[in-house]
Order: sequence, then C-alpha cells, then structure tokens
Amino acid sequence: MRLPADNEAYAPEFPQGLQWVGVAFLRMAQQMGRPILVEFFDSARINSYRTLPYMREWHARYAEPGLMRTIGVHSPAYSFGRDPEVAVAGIERMDIPYPVVLDPEFAVWREYGNRGWPARYVFDRRGVLRFVHWGEGEYEETERVIQELVAETAPEGELELPELMHPVRPEDVHDVEMDPQTADIALPADTERVQLSGTWVPGADWIEAQEEGASAAVDYRAGEAYAVLSGTVAPGLHATEGMVVAEAAGLRLHGFQFTPLPPRP
Repeated sequence: MRLPADNEAYAPEFPQGLQWVGVAFLRMAQQMGRPILVEFFDSARINSYRTLPYMREWHARYAEPGLMRTIGVHSPAYSFGRDPEVAVAGIERMDIPYPVVLDPEFAVWREYGNRGWPARYVFDRRGVLRFVHWGEGEYEETERVIQELVAETAPEGELELPELMHPVRPEDVHDVEMDPQTADIALPADTERVQLSGTWVPGADWIEAQEEGASAAVDYRAGEAYAVLSGTVAPGLHATEGMVVAEAAGLRLHGFQFTPLPPRP
C-alpha cells in the first residue's frame, strides 16, 4: 500500500537496549538521507523464508551500493524464539546479509503497530513512510517504490536503475489466480485439527509428547508442509509430509505451517 509523501508517519526510533546481529547497533535518526527498508520476520515462519530471495536481491541492488539501508526485525512468533541464542542461530541459518535487531518482547513491533509476518515498510530519505505491505506478495510494487525513492536522492542523469526483479515463483506473479490452501495450525488452540496418538500435554504455545512414539498428523491441501518443533530437536521449522513422531518424550509441537499451492496452468 502506497502512502502520500505528505503523510505524517515517520520511522520510529529503535528502543534502547536491544541486541543486534551484524552490527553493533543502529539509530534510525542516523539513516536519514536515503530510503530505508524495514522487514519484520521470524526464522520459524516459512513465509519469512519465502520473502528472503527478494530481500537479499534488493539489498544487493540498492543497499550495498549505498543507495538504501536495509534493516531486519526478528520478532518471534513462538516462545523459543525469545531466547537470543535460538534467534541468532535461526538468523544465521537464513544467511541474512543486512543488520537485524532482535525484538523478543515485541517492542519494535508495537512502535510500528505491526500486524504479522513478514511485514515490509519503506521510508523515504526524510524517514516518512511511503509504502507498507503485510505478508507475502507485492514484490514488484515494493521494488518500484524503492526505485522511485532512490531516484529522489540521486543527481539527475547520474543513476541507472536495473530492471525490476522477475518473480521467484509462479505464485509470485502479480494478480495470479490461486487455489485456497489449508490454514496454518497453532497449538494448543487448534488441537482439534490434529490427529494425536499417544500422550500429549498442552503448554503455553505447544503440545508436548510424554512418550517415545507419540505422533501427530494433519490432513492438508498446500504446496509444502512444515512442523514447528522444539524440546528434543533443534527449535524451528521442520519439513514434514503431515506427520510428526516423537523420538523421545519432551518433543514440543507448536504447530504446522503451509505454503501456497502452485497456480493452475
């Protein structure tokens, strides 16, 4: 969604005391003079991985040459993500080339009034919000706005901008017709959507296996399925065909996530 240049939504300053990855710290006030792209994400959400190819490419095209600043905000959707060691490990697995601030208590999230993962905010050289998008999609429009704002800061005739990125996936094409997919499952709230075998005990944002061999299965219609696990395995996303089996007691299942079905030919 584009916003007019004369709106009064300015880039919030980052709260003090937060941990940064890839840089000692950043002050938003020191980034003025060039466009700023801020992306809220979570290393335990598959849609954050799906936007990453675009974020990496925009960073290489516009931030590395000094035309823009890119900043990531890691706001954890699951309790394990509030642990800094877990968050940093997840960010490193994603191989993110730009600075990231850890937002375990959603302080930055609240400053922005953010609504979900991923979320994209583009500010102009004055720090005024010019574009916002929640979720996947609108990649072409995002880059178009970035180019317009970059052009505002460059002397006339001295900037040659690249062609807009081609869609990474068929479902990323603008206005493509998509089939409905299974909605993500959050536990323990959506336990009735999961077929459980063995003993599971509900927790804050998980169900925990009480014995080896306890299983959880889901029926789904989607492109891919992922289980969000912690406890006895590395916390985060794990590819699945719709079935999770505990190799030991203590496995925590936080939910299932699904990717879109590829569009019909």
